[in-house]
Amino acid sequence: MDMAGLSEAALRAGMQALTQANRQMAYSVILRDQYIDELETELDQLCLEFLARHQPVAQDLRFIFSTIQINRELERIGDYAESIARQVLAISHLEPQPQYEKFVELGDVAVHMLRDSVHAFLQPDASLAERTMVIEERANQLRNTINGELRDLTHAGRLPVDYLTPLMTVARRLERVTDQAKNLCEEVLYMCTGQFVKHKSADGFRILFVDETNGCLSQMAEGIGRSLKLPHFEFRSAGITPQPIDARVVDFLTCQGSDASSQSSKSVEQIEGWESFQVVVCFGGEVREAIPPHPGKTIYFTWKIKDPSKEPGCAETARSPFEKAYHKLEAHIKELVGAILQEPQPETK
Repeated sequence: MDMAGLSEAALRAGMQALTQANRQMAYSVILRDQYIDELETELDQLCLEFLARHQPVAQDLRFIFSTIQINRELERIGDYAESIARQVLAISHLEPQPQYEKFVELGDVAVHMLRDSVHAFLQPDASLAERTMVIEERANQLRNTINGELRDLTHAGRLPVDYLTPLMTVARRLERVTDQAKNLCEEVLYMCTGQFVKHKSADGFRILFVDETNGCLSQMAEGIGRSLKLPHFEFRSAGITPQPIDARVVDFLTCQGSDASSQSSKSVEQIEGWESFQVVVCFGGEVREAIPPHPGKTIYFTWKIKDPSKEPGCAETARSPFEKAYHKLEAHIKELVGAILQEPQPETK
């Protein structure tokens, strides 16, 4: 309860610092994050002592396992609040300050999910956990709306470009809080029922393309993969530091018959269950090194293909670099898929 209270307070204070351009409050959020870290360490020690002394089984074992996981989720939420505060420090001096109504709405969703997920654990209440999980989709919609509005305002010259990345980071952090709250609910369901509900997905083969910004190569690769219309294959894309999709990419993919107008850039962590993807294709060694580690058995490939969005000029004058990149990607993806199809595939239900 103490740790959840500190995480919620940090989140609320971070949002207040944002809407009021309050640098002192932002500094306080950053400085107080150490208290959440200290509680995480203390809770981990208590859990390990409990395991060693009592050797729990059945429901008691599920309880302690869920506690360890939830402890980590709450610490991450504290980190997200700290990150929001740091973005405030980056933009609080800029004028004019933008409108924050959508951010406040997303923040309220995040706080609501956090509070209810913690209550579901403490009571414990599997039904409350299930009801809370479904709210996460609302957060995804709000984040997409915020990003779209920010891009439109920037392109129209009504929002200084210096605002764009920090504000998109704030939206991303708030949406990630709802992801962590959903994870808490999944742990509650495991504790109450013994059933794992994490990363449920349809049978098939999942391929994730990752570049630096999710603004060009990875988006093109995702579009090519989907255009193959292969049954039981899922193609997604992400970036290490997401940036708005290059307008030339959207135009080029449209000419290729792939509608990318509704696509938005996203981080690896925003791809639900990304750890369960069988293959991750990285565009560059630096990208591979930046991907968060996980204990899964994912196969990684690194492709060296020149990013055409770095070429100057409009869509028409830069068409040749885009075509070269597209054809290289298409050849690589078809060869990869061909190799996968030659291997024994799991039976689909």
